[in-house]
Amino acid sequence: MSEYDVFLADCPARTTLALVADTWSVVVIFGLGSGPQRYSELRDRIGGISNKMLTQTLRRLEASRLVERRTLATAPPGTEYSLTPLGKSLLEPVSLLARWAEEHAEELASEP
Repeated sequence: MSEYDVFLADCPARTTLALVADTWSVVVIFGLGSGPQRYSELRDRIGGISNKMLTQTLRRLEASRLVERRTLATAPPGTEYSLTPLGKSLLEPVSLLARWAEEHAEELASEP
């Protein structure tokens, strides 16, 4: 049994849920599941995300040790992002959530 209880207002697990339940975090983690990607590749793959939002999301995930950033020795210099082992451990639940959303999008979008 975990020592954390998400029903308690000051539970650290709530902070974790807020991070990983964010739409862009889920999409970025899911997007990096296929392997390392350059910033521009990731931005192009994720429709509707602004440069600012992608940068903020990547920084937040990097600070949480879910994503790692690597500077490439290219001309011009590039940046590549990949999931850390901790990020990879989140890939399965995020993938399940993303697939569930895809399968039920029509049902949830329809008017009651």
